[in-house]
Amino acid sequence: MRPDIKDRDYMYRLVISQLFYDGHQQLALSLASTIGCSANPPAPCDKLFRLISMAKQFDEAEQQDKENGLQFDANSAGLDLEFDADIVPESPEPCMYETIYLTAHKASCRSAAFNSDGTLCATGSADCSIKILDVERMVIRENRGESVEGGPDAAHPVIRTLYDHIDEVTAIAFHPREQILVSGANDMTVKLFDYSKQAVKRAMKTICEVSPIRAMSFHPGGEYLLVSTDQATVRLYNVNTQQCFVSALASDQHKDSVMDVNYSENARLYVTGSKDGDAKIWDGISNRCVETFSRAHDGAAICSARFTRNGKYILTAGMDSIVKLWELSTNRCLIAYTGAGATGGQEFAIQATFNHNEDFVLFPDEKSGSLCSWDARNSDRKRLLALGHTAPARVLVHSPTMPAFVTGSDDFRARFWYKKSG
Repeated sequence: MRPDIKDRDYMYRLVISQLFYDGHQQLALSLASTIGCSANPPAPCDKLFRLISMAKQFDEAEQQDKENGLQFDANSAGLDLEFDADIVPESPEPCMYETIYLTAHKASCRSAAFNSDGTLCATGSADCSIKILDVERMVIRENRGESVEGGPDAAHPVIRTLYDHIDEVTAIAFHPREQILVSGANDMTVKLFDYSKQAVKRAMKTICEVSPIRAMSFHPGGEYLLVSTDQATVRLYNVNTQQCFVSALASDQHKDSVMDVNYSENARLYVTGSKDGDAKIWDGISNRCVETFSRAHDGAAICSARFTRNGKYILTAGMDSIVKLWELSTNRCLIAYTGAGATGGQEFAIQATFNHNEDFVLFPDEKSGSLCSWDARNSDRKRLLALGHTAPARVLVHSPTMPAFVTGSDDFRARFWYKKSG
């Protein structure tokens, strides 16, 4: 929790006492004047030093336990600035990834997704098709030196090609527990495919909407599906009955198209980002809006919004080419990741994302065709990665379990990127 005013005053007085104790009188007086206690400054004292020394003993004990194999790697638990702000990322930087597989559609590739365990990924295109790819097969082909589609290997990475839309596929999501893929398109339909059956290429269920689909997110239990469209109202569907739910209060809703929607991992909340420039937090049970980040990107449209794994933070990206990390407990922006879009705002909406353990934030630069990445904890800008597309990248999704991601572009191609061992 955020410390209250008394806690902060006590903390600052400890700092001033320590400065006096260490002989830094001018710094101590300056700080005392800044916080308004210069009339009654604290006496010199090294209590802060002793408190830090005690805390360090616990940190050293935790490190010893980690070395002895008594706890999991802190990096694998995801981003938590309350406890791991000083952790140095151990996962590979995104600039070290390489394209190990390339597949082509007959039109622009603008949607993609991984399944929950990272063993499959899917790409959707303006040619109305969906390809499901086996990640392990792509890695094996790379080891054999076959990095493009159409090689002689019988174990082809594209395990399914699905056709049932009549317009551009704009959103894809895997069911968290079953072999079901759900897709949304500009034909104003949401379709559910059972990809466990090799011969089936058509959807087993269709949900008809009134506007083109923009984003979807499965409830972690798999029973419900959130759908955002060009309308300002988010729909919640029961996957089995296709019954639809929306918030009863008009004041809860956005004022323009909802560009992204995502559940938190515990399903207690979900987040939406809209063209109206607001990001909203919703109660996952009552379907009511519980918080609004107004003008989250100074009024620019929101391209994406998603929770961190622990649900403490939200990562948003805007058409201003800035990515922001928001703390839910204080409803404020903690970190702004800047440097992408140096030549101005972007033309196309694209999502920002974390890598598999939330060490890095990834966001494509539309003008340069490169991938920008930052240290998630301190916004330190990392080296660029040339994405190799001959047109702007329109989709980027990272694997939830391994150093790999997929990019799709208006050059009709989808690239699978992977950090090779060694």
